[in-house]
Amino acid sequence: MSWSIISAAEVSPQAWRNGGGQTRELLAWPHSSDWALRISVADIAADGPFSKFEGVDRWFAVLQGEGVRLGQRELRVGDELLNFDGALAPACSLLGGLTRDFNLMHRRGQGRMQVQAASQGLLPQARWVGLFSAEGGQLLHGGRAMPLAPLSLAWCENPSAQACAFEGKGPAWWMTWSEE
Repeated sequence: MSWSIISAAEVSPQAWRNGGGQTRELLAWPHSSDWALRISVADIAADGPFSKFEGVDRWFAVLQGEGVRLGQRELRVGDELLNFDGALAPACSLLGGLTRDFNLMHRRGQGRMQVQAASQGLLPQARWVGLFSAEGGQLLHGGRAMPLAPLSLAWCENPSAQACAFEGKGPAWWMTWSEE
């Protein structure tokens, strides 16, 4: 039961095939070639459609920049996570220049994914638990305090069932994955 932590600053960006941006993959779990969940931070630099992911549920949030129009919905920093079907591949328009965004993808039929704001505490009762923080802070679990840099992901497989809390500013989300 140990936590792993990675910051987007530690990951080299990979250009998108369509040239509209780049992504920093923080985690593809349990295997990079056959993931059940994938978490990344993306920089959107140009208008264009999202990539199509059949059989995948997506969660998306704007972390920095003026925001985006995704389909018919405008999203800005501080808005709630948007959950949508990855097969939809909605059109994306920038509202005022480059944005930096959080992206979580989960393959349907490969376990159960739940996401909630980190302003609430969490009692881990899942095989995998993660915490993403846009602005950094501290993850508290079982008497341990772990610092998180901005744009960081912390995750633990088979965590002990001791209360977790997050102390920090800005958007942050708990993610839990369990077998169905």
